[in-house]
Amino acid sequence: MTDLAPVAVAEMLIRKPVAEVFEAFVDPAITSKFWFTHGSGRLDGGSGIEWEWRMYGFSVPVTVKNLVKDKKIVVEWNDPPTTVEWTFTPMDKGTFVSIRNFGFAGRAEEQVKTAVDSAGGFSFVLAGAKAWLEQGVTLGLVADRHPKGLPSE
Repeated sequence: MTDLAPVAVAEMLIRKPVAEVFEAFVDPAITSKFWFTHGSGRLDGGSGIEWEWRMYGFSVPVTVKNLVKDKKIVVEWNDPPTTVEWTFTPMDKGTFVSIRNFGFAGRAEEQVKTAVDSAGGFSFVLAGAKAWLEQGVTLGLVADRHPKGLPSE
């Protein structure tokens, strides 16, 4: 990653302990409450899994590159692959979650467009995680983002 390469960033304080927030992102039974509809397995170090968004008929392979319990998750996903890194920082009021997505392919303007879209998507993910973990509410943000289906490129 060079300093000039675009990086998608989304961040949010979730008012729950770090262990609970971290688990929400590694256990697909929890993650499916606010992001994808199905995951083929837990995120574990070195494991390859698949995440599905059945409302869109879309799935993506995910490979865990690094996992440090309650601190960090790094995966490679998509085709062409990009890197997604979650960091979990304990705070007095809960857990600060930072998501960075980088390594976008294509011309500079395509990379920027993909990074902007990614930042928006991960903002929905964090807002949904916050609502689920703090209030037990499923907002349906990801499904409602494209109610007519995924846009064609």
